[in-house]
Parts: sequence; C-alpha cells; structure tokens
Amino acid sequence: MRALAAWLAAALLLALAGHAPARAATVPATFRASDVLLVVAPHPDDESLCCAGVIQRARAAGARVAIVWLTSGDAFELDAMLVEHSLHPGPRGLERLAYERMAEARAAAGLLGVPAADEFFLGYPDRGLNRLLADRYFQSYRSRYTGAEAVPYAEALAPGAAYQGRNLERDLAAVIARVRPTLVLAPTPLDAHPDHRATAEFVIRVLGARGMLADAAWWIVHVTHHRPTAHHWPAPRGLHPELPLEPPHFAALPWQSWTLRDGEPAGKERALRAHRTQMEMMAPFMLSFVRRNELYSPDPLPERAEIPSLGD
Repeated sequence: MRALAAWLAAALLLALAGHAPARAATVPATFRASDVLLVVAPHPDDESLCCAGVIQRARAAGARVAIVWLTSGDAFELDAMLVEHSLHPGPRGLERLAYERMAEARAAAGLLGVPAADEFFLGYPDRGLNRLLADRYFQSYRSRYTGAEAVPYAEALAPGAAYQGRNLERDLAAVIARVRPTLVLAPTPLDAHPDHRATAEFVIRVLGARGMLADAAWWIVHVTHHRPTAHHWPAPRGLHPELPLEPPHFAALPWQSWTLRDGEPAGKERALRAHRTQMEMMAPFMLSFVRRNELYSPDPLPERAEIPSLGD
C-alpha cells in the first residue's frame, strides 16, 4: 500500500506539473559558453557521484555551472561518530559534521571548476525532506537528529527559515530564478533514498510551475533494496575507471550513457576524495561511480514505475 501511495503521489505531481513535454532533455556531448547547468543534489557528495564528468565538460567549454544542495548531510550518525571520535556525537556533533561536509562540498566543487558564487546550500533536514514534502509542507518539522526546526547554517541561502516544505520549494525556486539554467540535472523519483526521491519531486514541482520540465535530465545513485541483488549496484565495487557504468536493472528508464573523455574520470575521483568524511565510511561504493560513463534519463519516471516507499 505504501508503494502504491508513493506511486500515486508521484503520478499526481507529474500530472500537476504538466509532465510529458513536447521534447525531453538529453545531456549534450559538448557544451557552449552560453549554456547554464544546474545540478540539484540532496546531500554533499551527490553532485560528484552523479555528475562530475558533465560538470567538468561544461566548465571546460566556458559554460556556467551551479550546484544547489538541499541538505547539509546532518543525519549521518555513523559518520559523526567517526568525525567526533565519540559514540554519542549528539545534535551539536551532527551540526559540526554538516559544516565539515559543506566545506568538503565546496572543495569538491572547486576542483570541478565551479566558482563559490554558484554554490548554494539550502540547509534543510537530512533524512527529513520526505516529511517536508508530505505532512510538513505548511507546518514546521523538527529534525530528530539535530533537534533543529529551522535552517541553522549561517552560510545557507535563507538562515533561520522554518523547516517547512513550502520554504524549501521557495528557496529552490529562488536558486533556479537566479541561475536561469538551460539544463537541470536532478535525481529520479526511482532513487531508493527518501531524500533523493523527495528532491526529485520538489524539482518536478518547481520546474513544472515554470514550464521547464523539458530542460531536466535525471540521475540515480541508490537503487531499491527490496530486490536481493540491488545492493550490489554499481558492480563491481571500488575504483574501476576502465569499466562502464551499467544501467541498474531495477530502475527501468531510457538511460543515456554519457561517455567521459580523457582526464574526466580522474577529475571525478579527485572530487569524490575531497568528501573525506564520506570516503572514510563508503569509499568502495563512492569510487564505483568513477567509470567510463555517467547515466542520465530524459524522463524522471517510466510509464509504469514501482516507486520505493517514501518512508525513511
């Protein structure tokens, strides 16, 4: 029932946003200086996992590239334990982790050629975006990790904004209005991580309201764990830049295999290694995205899709 409810919610969002545009975005092999790319990342590190190759290609052509992170990764308790050297990092330890992860994201973005002026942190609650999309769209949400009820980060776009879905949607719309992208890269609603799915649906709402859904392409990082072999994607684990990134069988989308050129896999690896705290916990998984290609879909959902549950 939860999967059905999630599917109906996603289908409704797509219908309200006017999905099925006359054209669909594909990621070009070459960019022009007049192009503007916006990467929408649920957490610090997603921008490098999904899109570091495309970012490098666009910047090399002189195109503008901007990144917006919806959360600052302040719910990764195991990571905070490692960083804080404590079994009980607590809310303040998780906030300190978030500041470290934001610094790592800036370092990674800088290695990819993205200027600081085009890096935007929204600071909404990690592992809470689905609640903001659902029952906390108009009411404030309290993070069960940091205890915060409003954006606590001074460097965020709107510090002090209440943790409400309407505020996140407003801030995302403000970034899109400021950047004026010609291409948006965002997670598909088929991603198994609840923050990624919620990010996708916020993007669909904002782009749909602006008539820009045809200017988006979609990526995936996490596949559903309801299938026995899903957790092995990408396979094999570890650094294998000579291998292709095969489409996940559990997300049936019209995947475009976007081929990286000389130097781009190495640049992607450098960006991922800048996420030091994440690498200490998940290096084999993260490095498995350094391949000969990246994957993008012109559509966020197939005609018939099994959407993973919105539960976290």
